[in-house]
Amino acid sequence: MFKDRIDAGLRLAKKLNSYKDKENVVILAIPRGGLPLGAIVAKSLNAKLDVALSKKIGHPFNKEFAIGAVNLNNIILDDNVEISIGYIEKEKKRLREKLKKRQNQYFRNRSAIALKDKIVIIIDDGIATGNTIRVTAQLVYDQKPEKIVIAIPVAPKSTVQKLNATSYVDEVVCLETPFNFQAVGQFYLDFDQVSDEEAIKILEEFNA
Repeated sequence: MFKDRIDAGLRLAKKLNSYKDKENVVILAIPRGGLPLGAIVAKSLNAKLDVALSKKIGHPFNKEFAIGAVNLNNIILDDNVEISIGYIEKEKKRLREKLKKRQNQYFRNRSAIALKDKIVIIIDDGIATGNTIRVTAQLVYDQKPEKIVIAIPVAPKSTVQKLNATSYVDEVVCLETPFNFQAVGQFYLDFDQVSDEEAIKILEEFNA
């Protein structure tokens, strides 16, 4: 159980201490809930902080089930998915419009950090299915980083096992894998939603 995202971030930072003061480490936080943790970890490790701008493409009959992912430059699809091209194109366009809006909010007058040859630590406040973080990792992998680490405070054991078995993920750091997992929020005493404004403020203060 975590008091709040700050508590989770501090505990995650301790676990990731072996990456402290390495010049090529980039913390990639998944907005919005991952940003408070990402900022704490980045500060503790003396690393750079950026946000992951990607969206999962949900199955037409079950939006939570990821059939692929899209960012502003690339799209990836699961090999075994038989979905119409029309649906994929429509979703790609819709999600990229959302991402462009978020890019304008989060980046304003700066560019995203190049991830080639970097140790990239992808952080969120917790995961259930792991679909979003998995496809984020795959999009990061396309940029040829030195290493991809997924770091989360809490997740089901089965999800952690799946991530560990994923070829493009080099390491998974998870503080707690509770047996009775229903939702991420049940493992936080305070799990208030992080607004875009709060997330942007965290990023701007870190980069000031």
